[in-house]
Amino acid sequence: MRLKEFMVKLHWLLSSQFGLDFQIFLRSIRGLPFYISDLTVFRKGFIGTMKFKPCLHDRCEEGGATKSEYFWQDLLVARAIHAAKPIKHVDIGSRVDGFVAHVASFRDIEVFDVRPISTAVPGVVFRQADLSNSASLPANTGGGYCDSLSCLHAIEHFGLGRYGDPVNPQGYQRGIANMAQLLQPGGTFYLSTPIGQERVEFNANWVFDPRSIVRCAKAADLTLQKLTVITSEYRQQESAFDDSTLANLALQHYQLGLFIFTKN
Repeated sequence: MRLKEFMVKLHWLLSSQFGLDFQIFLRSIRGLPFYISDLTVFRKGFIGTMKFKPCLHDRCEEGGATKSEYFWQDLLVARAIHAAKPIKHVDIGSRVDGFVAHVASFRDIEVFDVRPISTAVPGVVFRQADLSNSASLPANTGGGYCDSLSCLHAIEHFGLGRYGDPVNPQGYQRGIANMAQLLQPGGTFYLSTPIGQERVEFNANWVFDPRSIVRCAKAADLTLQKLTVITSEYRQQESAFDDSTLANLALQHYQLGLFIFTKN
């Protein structure tokens, strides 16, 4: 298990940080004979100008990227928002090319992110803000700024400096407290984050004991209504959230927890 974990982390480091993906390299080697064979057949029946642009590894992959916790969280929460039909939905730091695009396809959405976003996107209002700093909250936050709020796979980065935000070991706690201030009483908060044996993997992310998230939320006047766990095999299962179940989830190495809270 330790060797597997090491290899997974090594692959992540080489591919995402240094641009060296050996899985793609091996798939490309595997696809090379097919490319040569297909090119030979095509040239026999084609007369005209042709340029070469090999795409070697695509034939060795599935038709779409569904084996991803991002795929499932984005889909599940977008469907939940579509069904709930909130008056105003605000997102904090989720993937623009995933979840935000899903929601913008059927309704307006306002997005806060610590990084600037310069592209104009139909149905999306972008605001640069650091949600670990209460000074970044809109001026009219007093009675609640929105009735629906999301923060998917983002809270685990707060305070680690990865995206240019200030380094602060309490960044995620302040983030949850500040996000709760945006929400109107009775509003819904969709929050996803890695859960398991609590640790900091600096400066990539936290992995939280789920009880840490629930405690922070409770302190911010939020009540947990539903917990869905996306496993390392990308299975989605609704989970109980009693003390015993949460304690068991805290013993696992890594899963994704999708929490749905309401504002008291």
